[in-house]
Amino acid sequence: MIQLKPRYVRSRAHYNRRCTLALRSFLGSLLMAGMTSLAWLGFAGISFAQTRITSEGELPPDDRLAPLRDLNGYFPFSPVEDVADWPQRADDVRTRILVSQGLWPKPEKTPLNEQIYGKIDGGDFTVEKVHFESWPGFFVTGSLYRPKNGEPQHPAVLCPHGHWTDARFLDKGEANAKSEIEDGAEFIMNNARNHIQARCVQLARMGCVVFQYDMIGHSDSRQIAHRPGVREHMIDTENWGLFSPQAELRLQNMMGLQTWNSVRAVDFVSSLPDVDVSRIGVTGASGGGTQSMILSAIDPRITVSMPAVMVSTAMQGGCTCENACYLRIGTGNVEFAALFAPKPLGLTSADDWTKEFSSKGMPELRRHFALLNAEDNVMLSEHLHFGHNYNAVSRAAMYRWFNQHLQLGLAESQMKERDHEFLTKQQLTVWDEDHPAPPEGEDFERSLLAGMTTAADKQLRGMTPGNLKQLADYQETIGRGWQVLLGAAEIPLAEDVSLDPTEIQAEEGHHRVLGFLKNTVTGGANPVELLMPMNWNEQVVIWVSGQGRESLYSAPGVLRVEVQDMLDAGVGIFSMDLFMQGEFITDKTPQPVVNRVNARGDNANRVYAGYTYGYNHPLFAQRTQDVLAAVSYLVHHERAPKAVHLAGIEGAGAIVLAARAIAGKHVKLAAVDLHGFQFANINTLNHADFLPGAVKYGDVSGLMALNAPHRLWVIDERLRSPTVAISAYRLSSAPAALTKADDHQRQNERSGQAVQWLLRNVK
Repeated sequence: MIQLKPRYVRSRAHYNRRCTLALRSFLGSLLMAGMTSLAWLGFAGISFAQTRITSEGELPPDDRLAPLRDLNGYFPFSPVEDVADWPQRADDVRTRILVSQGLWPKPEKTPLNEQIYGKIDGGDFTVEKVHFESWPGFFVTGSLYRPKNGEPQHPAVLCPHGHWTDARFLDKGEANAKSEIEDGAEFIMNNARNHIQARCVQLARMGCVVFQYDMIGHSDSRQIAHRPGVREHMIDTENWGLFSPQAELRLQNMMGLQTWNSVRAVDFVSSLPDVDVSRIGVTGASGGGTQSMILSAIDPRITVSMPAVMVSTAMQGGCTCENACYLRIGTGNVEFAALFAPKPLGLTSADDWTKEFSSKGMPELRRHFALLNAEDNVMLSEHLHFGHNYNAVSRAAMYRWFNQHLQLGLAESQMKERDHEFLTKQQLTVWDEDHPAPPEGEDFERSLLAGMTTAADKQLRGMTPGNLKQLADYQETIGRGWQVLLGAAEIPLAEDVSLDPTEIQAEEGHHRVLGFLKNTVTGGANPVELLMPMNWNEQVVIWVSGQGRESLYSAPGVLRVEVQDMLDAGVGIFSMDLFMQGEFITDKTPQPVVNRVNARGDNANRVYAGYTYGYNHPLFAQRTQDVLAAVSYLVHHERAPKAVHLAGIEGAGAIVLAARAIAGKHVKLAAVDLHGFQFANINTLNHADFLPGAVKYGDVSGLMALNAPHRLWVIDERLRSPTVAISAYRLSSAPAALTKADDHQRQNERSGQAVQWLLRNVK
């Protein structure tokens, strides 16, 4: 029996009265929330009137059972009401972007090893061939346009392209070009043949250094295919390719590679002696609009931006190069564009998914810019009589915008496109006998990801804390990564969580409360079971098992020994069916429970985790959020326990470890049986514990380090050797707070070990 402190205890009767009053207060508040009778106070030993909370065959009223969100949803942007709130919101969204791209923390920048050669004289501009290495051995290829106006320095403009096949070499042909001229979309034959080349030539004539670079898998960038999708032969635990579980566990994705190419493109133009680094713009359309939007959001060196026909509240980007896990959970393209404020942002819309932007998204952007005293720094050029494009009409709006905000000082007549000699693939390709093409194909892809993994692991090892400041930096940086992965930075607010009781029963020595734990933020409605001993000592253990609520019992109506031990000691027990456990499983749900991974249509090469987890939390994160809701409910209760503890057993150890990393001081003790679990061992996208990015941020050892300095009992064989977790606990002056248990016990003995540690330390 757990004893109260002597100064509070005058007699056994006094002890029992205090426990009974505390229990009645706690349970009474539950009854006031949803019950109309106190009949439960009558007799002990009533048999189970109900074991299920939902009706047989029915599912809990949980909003998360609805169809998954995808890129074709509705993504509104709501400006903050108080400008003081924006910096934190902007920082959170920017961090989300960087995490999703595998760029948090930012990788080390390696030498570009750039080469510029093969100059073509266009009369009033020149064009040169360029390649440089964004990662060692991975080349960015493109064309560098320079003005011949005699100025020593010029503004620079980056021109990523969209999904026009081999866009730098594009030639629509005279028939298609003539048709666009007849429609009023274009005015000059050579410009109509390749609108991307046309804008580069015109910007150079206007006095800008222009770098037009290839999307991965297009034109000269052939080392990796553009969107190969999931390939069974590229799934491996040691030698994997893109779109595989191991790549996603490390946030290695096509969009991240492309974003990093763009960041390094800024590095490249900034290194040119004829570039004024205080004036750097970016513009692209469609997929190039996505690249422009993302680069503008994360790189402060961009000073003016114009993503064309991409920013909207509707379709967010259809390619695997425009989607990444976590990217658009709780946000979307309009807010990404808003991150550029108060700097000048130009936009275009057409008869495509951007056609409603003037009424859905643009008014909110204008309010946002006005809030930042920059209402004149956002502009929409709307041309709904044209389809998806970056035609001459839209380009003209861009020239005027860049002329104004790059301080070019040109007259209107100087911004009008003129004819130029059409440049062919043979003239523009960067690879020749003197500059042979680098290795490409799936073997190169594997080697690139292996190199990225080695670099990321080295960076993480370099962050292993050696002093208190380094520990704080580690927990801040790695902790923010985990917060994005788990969809939580703290426990929910009190007003967002409630318990809706459906029945309270009296059992021998304890009361049993059934109900739903509801979370208005996540939409969760978890079946819960609360066991409260008659001699409650005002301590509660949240019991989290891979089996859900049924793990409380060894047989119907018979509590397992460990649970009875806690009740006998006066400890309350809060158990729940996590999302897709227990009562979430009926003949209406698939079995076994797995993560759901979407494909776009029936095209096999478009199966991609980012189409699902770019818009929806993984199951592991949802279950962690369930545990955090339970913590919040208990610590915010009007008759809050003196202490809340966590126990994670039977496959739920990592979930509890993750929840404790977020909950911190709100949980006094945490007992975790990992049972050898590592995220790195998962090698299927639909595994129930698949959590993209978990390996990148240190796997379970990284989570343990985030638990420091709070008391943690853990069974994990890897703790036999020094890890970042052990370093974190030593540095936090709480090495004894980390207890390593024997990992050779049988399953039932392991849970008993956990309970005995809790009972020894509950005070």
